[in-house]
Amino acid sequence: MRKIFKYILTLFLLIPLIFFFVGGKVADRYMNKVETLDDYEPSLHAKRLHKDLIIADLHADNLLWDRDLTKTTSHGMVDLPKLISGNYTLQVFNAAVKSPKNLNYYSNSTDSDNITLLSAANRWPIKSWFSLYHRALHQSELLKSAVQKSSQLDFIQTQDDLKYFLKLRKNNSYKIGAILSLRGLHALEGNFQNLNGLFEAGFRIMGLVHFFDNEIGGSSVGESKHGLTDFGKRIIHEMEKKEIIIDLAHASTNLIKDVLKIVKRPVIVSHTGVKSSFDSPNNLSDADLKAIAKNGGLVGIGFWKEAVGSIHPASVAAAIRYTSDLIGVDHVALGSDFDGAITTSFDASKIILITEALIQENFSDEEIKKIMGGNQIKFLKYNLPANKNL
Repeated sequence: MRKIFKYILTLFLLIPLIFFFVGGKVADRYMNKVETLDDYEPSLHAKRLHKDLIIADLHADNLLWDRDLTKTTSHGMVDLPKLISGNYTLQVFNAAVKSPKNLNYYSNSTDSDNITLLSAANRWPIKSWFSLYHRALHQSELLKSAVQKSSQLDFIQTQDDLKYFLKLRKNNSYKIGAILSLRGLHALEGNFQNLNGLFEAGFRIMGLVHFFDNEIGGSSVGESKHGLTDFGKRIIHEMEKKEIIIDLAHASTNLIKDVLKIVKRPVIVSHTGVKSSFDSPNNLSDADLKAIAKNGGLVGIGFWKEAVGSIHPASVAAAIRYTSDLIGVDHVALGSDFDGAITTSFDASKIILITEALIQENFSDEEIKKIMGGNQIKFLKYNLPANKNL
């Protein structure tokens, strides 16, 4: 009996240890899947065009996972070698700090979170287990550590940083620019002053909400789907002073309307789909798209099934075609959501499959250059902060 008790006690002690050392990696492999399509091969036209493209993606979530960004892995969608192989110029790296349990595309409450457990499994600092704000700060440190580790990765915070990076890249096509974004201002924890801390940490693009309502406003798949709160108005005004780029991904229609009424600077939607191409509650309506284009904004089209209807590159290209025809190609960009707990048919090294799909949608070479990265770089040149001390 004593032996059985010892075995049971040992098992109970081992389970937390196993979780602590491998839990994050197991979750990563399970939640970020690449299901390769055998029937999709880029043409000679795509290969010739792709090597001359500037490629920029507005949203990837790989900071959330227990990986070394500078090294390639057999799983996942984004790392430095994959970006270089895909001929990327720039990647926006997102910090996610909260995600509801039983996540769905209809209605999510604020009273649960999956990332708390993941932060423990990733062996992040204990502060980050219990604070959304510190969770964001830790992910900013993860990106900065990768930048320090690799001369091929440049951290971009200002317009001048971007100009200097693009100048350097003319002589080194293996350099990748990195911009830091935040998925949801629940990371403020209701504290106005925390916006300064996030800005000082290097966050230059900030989403207002995620899959649930927060102190700023309503999510497209939250419970209330309400508009901008009074606290949210104060935060928006301060973001504009600091020249932080506002990201309306996951925002309710009411929140989008309220924000666009008061902002003076262009906004983005970093990753989304469009309802008229694929009807999902999280996708943008035609009215939303037109309002964002009127603002001078940029819409990043996602690569996952719930955004565009399937994981095939042709579905991404079809959503891009619809959006371009509706609001103009100058307002359309890539917003993959790579490593965002999604399944795709390719990783960053195979982004040429989007180039091929756009060719098949009869976009011209010049239009493809804009969509794949030209629009993104132009937007950032004018809308990143002028300096780091705003």
